[in-house]
Amino acid sequence: MAINWNEEVQKRSEDLVSDTCHLLKIKSVLDEEGSTVVAPFGEGINEALQFMLDKGKEFGFVTKNVDGYAGHIEFGEGEDLIGILGHIDVVPEGDGWSSDPYRAEIRDGKIFARGAIDDKGPTMAAFYGMKIIKELGLSLSKRVRLIIGADEESQWRCVDHYFQKEEMPTMGFAPDADFPIINAEKGICDMELVFSSGVEEGSLLSFQAGRRFNMVPDLATAVVKTDNTTEVTRQFSLYLEQNGLKGETKVVGQEISFKLIGVSAHGMEPNKGKNAGIFLAQFLNTLQLQGDGAKFVAFIKEHFYEDSRGRTFGLNFEDEQTGPLTINVGIIEFSDKGGKLGLNLRYPVTYSFAEGLKSLEAFVDKFGIVIDIKTHAKPHYVKADHPLIQTLQRVYERQTGEKATLLSTGGGTYARSLSAGVAFGALFPGRPELAHQKDEYIEVDDLMKAAAIYAEAIYELAK
Repeated sequence: MAINWNEEVQKRSEDLVSDTCHLLKIKSVLDEEGSTVVAPFGEGINEALQFMLDKGKEFGFVTKNVDGYAGHIEFGEGEDLIGILGHIDVVPEGDGWSSDPYRAEIRDGKIFARGAIDDKGPTMAAFYGMKIIKELGLSLSKRVRLIIGADEESQWRCVDHYFQKEEMPTMGFAPDADFPIINAEKGICDMELVFSSGVEEGSLLSFQAGRRFNMVPDLATAVVKTDNTTEVTRQFSLYLEQNGLKGETKVVGQEISFKLIGVSAHGMEPNKGKNAGIFLAQFLNTLQLQGDGAKFVAFIKEHFYEDSRGRTFGLNFEDEQTGPLTINVGIIEFSDKGGKLGLNLRYPVTYSFAEGLKSLEAFVDKFGIVIDIKTHAKPHYVKADHPLIQTLQRVYERQTGEKATLLSTGGGTYARSLSAGVAFGALFPGRPELAHQKDEYIEVDDLMKAAAIYAEAIYELAK
């Protein structure tokens, strides 16, 4: 039976857009303080998870909430299990949006909202792919399970908890990156560089930038004590102008409060943003500050200004499969209690993380800095001749008429939690990468195209 998957999606287009917008309107940002037994990541994330599970029940799927950490929506029969892994948590919205990031405003054929492309839109597209197969009554020899994570943007506690209690799919994909197919993902490590807590009192009173390891900070603030507030204010204005940045100062007595606005981006490629914290540190380093604050900003300037590849640490490395090692300074903190840098390190599949870490520890030890590893996910790679990849390539090429080349990414998707998993869309070639940035959006037409691709892919994998 020949199925026109695009026509089937179009029949459901209004519902697909409506359900996607409803999901996007839920502010599902991690809320540790609001954690409960029922909602371990906060009420917003729990509401988004429950919305998806309720949709699954409404359309006759088997659903399960796994302790609020994750959930799944399943149909089909058979011993083998095909997994589709999406997530409904989002990073903080950041500043500078042209519309409310949780209004899900549609304009110019685009849905603007935090999570539109990462990853609520693609997750809903995959769900509708399953819905189409179910409503057409197509016979499957395998079970299909949409696994919905709730902590992907933080520590992945969702899938860790989920797979302690639930079975591992035979193979599957994550609709959480780029089309055509990503079969190689870098290793990812979140770490803190902790500076000596014995602070030598000086000119820098405080410094704050960033909220997440995996986001380029778009805002940085600092307070400095100085005898020459007028001249320092003038220098800061000139610095902003020279670097095409925005910011402001406020003077109270001998203290100047600085605010610098940068450009956010996904931490997997820091060069696509403007790190407000690094730029502010670079400026503060010109002021000849006193005390430990001077050492703190000097370290940032020396090792991270215009260098996201770890060159000064001797960590720079690149391979053919996944490209260069990158370092994002996602969090910068300094106070009278000490200094801290939150780094997001992404390294190629052929890189020795153990050797690199040993080298970095030896390097920073000279500065009295201690490394605190927060999370570490090893690299992931699936060979090109795997049946999963071959099937997805055929589907993508039929649907788009374009070659389904294999890609690598510095991003981390749930595909790496599967023994055989790849990232499969939903960002089409040529579209801007707006994940973790202001005015994130998904094209309505792309949402439809992705749903058609996912429908056929799921059917081909499970028929």
